[in-house]
Amino acid sequence: MKTEKTITGDVDPDVLDYTVGDDPVLDMDLVKWDCLGTAAHVTMLSEMPITPPVVTKEEAARVRAALAQVVASAQAGGFTIEESDQDVHMAVERRLTETLGDLGKKIHTGRSRNDQVAVDVRLHIKDQLHGLEGEVAALARALVAFGRAHDRVPMVGRTHLQPAMPSSVGSWATGHAEMILDQTANLEAAYQLNDLCPLGSAAGYGVPLPLDRKRTSDLLGFARPLHNVFGASMARGEDEAALLSALAQLMAALSRLAEDMILFSMPEFGYFTLPRAYCTGSSIMPQKYNPDVLELVRSKTAQVLGLATAALSLLHAMPGGYNRDLQDCKGLYMKGLSITRTTLRILAKFVAGMGVDEARLRAGFIPGVFATDVALRKVAAGTPWREAYHQVRDNLEALSAEDPDAAVAAKTHAGAAAGLDWDLYETRISELERLVARRSQDFESKRKELLQS
Repeated sequence: MKTEKTITGDVDPDVLDYTVGDDPVLDMDLVKWDCLGTAAHVTMLSEMPITPPVVTKEEAARVRAALAQVVASAQAGGFTIEESDQDVHMAVERRLTETLGDLGKKIHTGRSRNDQVAVDVRLHIKDQLHGLEGEVAALARALVAFGRAHDRVPMVGRTHLQPAMPSSVGSWATGHAEMILDQTANLEAAYQLNDLCPLGSAAGYGVPLPLDRKRTSDLLGFARPLHNVFGASMARGEDEAALLSALAQLMAALSRLAEDMILFSMPEFGYFTLPRAYCTGSSIMPQKYNPDVLELVRSKTAQVLGLATAALSLLHAMPGGYNRDLQDCKGLYMKGLSITRTTLRILAKFVAGMGVDEARLRAGFIPGVFATDVALRKVAAGTPWREAYHQVRDNLEALSAEDPDAAVAAKTHAGAAAGLDWDLYETRISELERLVARRSQDFESKRKELLQS
């Protein structure tokens, strides 16, 4: 029987191909994080109260220096993961063994690829969430700037897509901004769940060595270790599923924004004009400028919803402990992150380049739009609500003289068209930006301390 040699034994080529899957490609995104986790692990090994030491402090320093070279090599395109490596972990170990000889063979002491990949994924997710939350802030800032620039421009508010009540462009834009900002609650829940270190749980049952799991957790900048080693093993997959669920909810909010932008830029509405640089033409119709990108936001939202469902489906019937099914969670969450981050960046550009046609917006105010406001004015003058309701409904033609600007100006309570708190939006966005900046700086400091690069 033909076999192929790997670091963990000889394997049938078809089996190797099937089990390795996309790992050699996907794991290139994990090289930096695998090296960081290994740097923390060997540092902790060198500090274990054991004689003789598994790794001396001088040896740990040599390993960290070699790991920094691996990271630099990967960034320069000089590091590859072969199918015979199976994954990034064995590829890094192979490179260290080539560079450091027997010292490279010591780095896996007290670890399993189970806790190794789990910590790699969590470091990668943490870094990605820093960037993603910054992009949420950037899109929210673009929407608020758009709303403020067109604050009191009247815009028909709609329910069931039918004309409903007077509103404003400021209300429309900040409504979407607020809904998107509110999704950070889900992202933060995913961040907190992710901010726990699984390293030292090994295959899920611990090892007979005095590992200092808090030390490795602290070195890597996690909030704390996942305490129970069996639980730490099972947390793989749950973490990715929680992230994808948060991404799916965010994408659903982004899809609603995209749909509004498509709808209100249609010639039949003409409220907004989309930047032509972000629209596509037709191969046959010379006049066309299509909102393909916004349509793809809807499609990609469906993809992320599917990825979240796929991740949960992988977990629902899995027994306790590590199972190879979990390997497939990696590609799911990576794709979900890529789609969501790209969508946030593109929508921010779209919003910043969007125009407003005030004349078309005002033209949308048919008499019936003012009905509720006029009925409420009657109530304020002493007419019972239901009587005022019927009086207005039976005389809608009498509302043709109503003024859209006056209707907008009359709505002064918190959150209404003339009651928008611009300082509130600035505070929320700035706080998110500062949080991202602080976390990113702290995370980068930990990386530099370990890899000295």
